[in-house]
Amino acid sequence: MRKKRLLIFLIVLSLLGSVYTFSYFSSAQALSRYGSRGNEVIKIQTNLKNWGYYNGPVDGIYGTNTVNAVRWFQSKNGLAVDGITGPLTLAKLGISSSSSNSTSSKDINLLAHLITGEARGEPYNGMVAVGAVVLNRVQDSRFPNTVAGVIYQPGAFTVVSDGQINLPINQQCLRAAQDAYNGWDPSNGAIYYYNPAKTTNQWIYSRQVVARIGKHVFAK
Repeated sequence: MRKKRLLIFLIVLSLLGSVYTFSYFSSAQALSRYGSRGNEVIKIQTNLKNWGYYNGPVDGIYGTNTVNAVRWFQSKNGLAVDGITGPLTLAKLGISSSSSNSTSSKDINLLAHLITGEARGEPYNGMVAVGAVVLNRVQDSRFPNTVAGVIYQPGAFTVVSDGQINLPINQQCLRAAQDAYNGWDPSNGAIYYYNPAKTTNQWIYSRQVVARIGKHVFAK
């Protein structure tokens, strides 16, 4: 009887080990990395190519060129530089990931509201640049470290105080927010922007101008 129980125990233990191993490797394989193939790799290559990080063929094969492009993208976006497209990198690339999609969607939606209030009617790259300023502030220790914190920082943006932050989202501004969130920065790293025809803040003119797009001047 004891031998029979021991045998059953060993069989169950073996099955549990197999399930754990399968779960581990299934999870690992879910990350796109060197040697991966398929539709997700095509999406990764397409976005990297559109944003100037990748110049190879969009063939769905995660080779050396794709690894290098991912590493470059990661280095520019404050991510761990490992050449592996995990959930955080996928989120920055605008590709759905269950672990990061909820937070990024909220940030992009709020960013789109700000862009709609601040930059509707501006050239498209000017809309993206306004979003990029917010994200540049998130990375700057002098500002709050979340999108909501930056946008709702007292006195930071006129559209918050006058209520335009609550306007319905302009769909073009939503796309601009997504592009900014994915790493496009036409502002050249700016953390301020202003309209010279409207601003009464003389201090802002002391800042280094790094870009001019539409009616806005972008500065550091």
